[in-house]
Amino acid sequence: MIFWLTCFAGVAVAYLLGATPTGYLAGKMLRGIDIREHGSRSTGATNVLRTLGKGPALVVLLVDVLKGVAAILFARWFYPWLGVPADGVAWAVCLCGLAVLLGHSRSLWLGFTGGKSAATGLGVLLALAWPVGLGAAFVFLLVLAVVRIVSLASMLAAATAALLVCLLPEPLPYRLLVIAGGLYVIVLHRANVARLLAGTEPKIGRRA
Repeated sequence: MIFWLTCFAGVAVAYLLGATPTGYLAGKMLRGIDIREHGSRSTGATNVLRTLGKGPALVVLLVDVLKGVAAILFARWFYPWLGVPADGVAWAVCLCGLAVLLGHSRSLWLGFTGGKSAATGLGVLLALAWPVGLGAAFVFLLVLAVVRIVSLASMLAAATAALLVCLLPEPLPYRLLVIAGGLYVIVLHRANVARLLAGTEPKIGRRA
């Protein structure tokens, strides 16, 4: 019983890492505002860019990426330390990866609201399977440079990650994590999809 509770505690740590409301804290500390009441009402780096500027947005982006990296590195250290077999560690890492994404988008500290988990998802990819992470980052930057729409770049990067992880020799739990995480990121962008179809999705550098 204690062993399983300890295993669950690892997933809870990953969730709490993701739930750290970086964008919200930036708004409060720099302007005394709730960033969820401005722009796209997201706590992600894109809305921070529109609301607070480039410097705060870059910091939020880096911290959100590092949250994903930290969750995976923690899981890879914690579960072997508990004595979990190698096969079990891969599945535990998968659960922690999903937990950090969930934490970012449904933060306990913000009434279960948050961002769209794209930056945190990139951190997960880079720590989990860096070739997949680099491929997704390349597609994101390429699409962003061409169309200057962050939401479209994020969704195409998530789809690219799901494709790459199936083409590379990654363990089944990692493949399932990347596919599920990619779908989750795309679902979180459903309002953006509606605006893209309507032709009203703002480009980077313009207000939402």
